[in-house]
Amino acid sequence: AAVLDSQAKYSEAESINRQTLARREKVLGAEHPDTLMSIYCLAHLLANQQRRTDESVVLYERACTGYSAVLGEDHPTTRACRNHYSEVLMSLK
Repeated sequence: AAVLDSQAKYSEAESINRQTLARREKVLGAEHPDTLMSIYCLAHLLANQQRRTDESVVLYERACTGYSAVLGEDHPTTRACRNHYSEVLMSLK
């Protein structure tokens, strides 16, 4: 998906991200760090490439909440997620 994103093939990247997320949720569970990474990546793609901020806000909130619970508030991934989430929220103002 990252390669497709870098090639500006956003629709294809989104499709692969969604497929990966569905598989990870089924196999690993909703709170597994890899599942949370899929949520985070999809939120980032939707916000930055496709300008679909409404859906990305929901996904960022889900990823940030999950990371906080699983990795802790001070983990670098949690902080990065919160940073990107706040950027999206600021863009809505």
